[in-house]
Amino acid sequence: MSLAILALGAGAVIGLALGALGGGGSVLAVPALIYLLGFTPVAATTASLVIVAVTSAVALTAHARDGQVRWRTGLLFAAAGIGPAVLGGALAARLPDAVLTVGFAVIAAAAAVRMLRSGSVAREPVEPRPGRAAAAGAGLGAVTGVLGVGGGFLAVPALVGVLGLRMRAAVGTSLVVITVNALAALSMRAGTADGLDWAVIAPFAGAAVLGAWDGRRLSAKLSGPALQRVFAFALLVVACLMLLDTVV
Repeated sequence: MSLAILALGAGAVIGLALGALGGGGSVLAVPALIYLLGFTPVAATTASLVIVAVTSAVALTAHARDGQVRWRTGLLFAAAGIGPAVLGGALAARLPDAVLTVGFAVIAAAAAVRMLRSGSVAREPVEPRPGRAAAAGAGLGAVTGVLGVGGGFLAVPALVGVLGLRMRAAVGTSLVVITVNALAALSMRAGTADGLDWAVIAPFAGAAVLGAWDGRRLSAKLSGPALQRVFAFALLVVACLMLLDTVV
């Protein structure tokens, strides 16, 4: 099977996750780029940022048209994460491949456990605590910069738990955070983008964009908790495989 066909299939799945859940696309994109398409961990995290930035920006327009984006909240989170994302992007190029792989697997497993344990969604908006909001945004930015993930799988629970957004609004708003964080991290990775295989990345990103549109429609039809459970189990499998590959 050619790399372009593999890239199309993987991109469709990543886009579906981003469109439906407002995050998690890059958590699947990085292992897909490494194990299916032969990218190194550093190249995979950089390529993931390109793919996620493009896909999230497109998906954001669709959610905004539906009135499910809280711009002020999203920009607050994103602003707090810009500095850490830039610093993390500079640090990533200096870390060994094994460190990036293990760190990524741990983050994926932690996100899966949080999604499985997450039950209730806030019914009424609560008064946000600026300190907690800024800390959450900074943490998301750091994760984005170092591991090449948009942070949406962490942003959605934070937006619900810290700021009391409803699930659909949190999904749409998280795309603001993902887009800004990914672009900030990319600004520090210009040197690692020179050797990327754009013949693979382009179809991957194109399929992800189309998948994101389908994911947005899917999120309106299916149960949010059901989607979260399926995605969480997929994350656990990916995390275990990456850890086994590093140890073996």
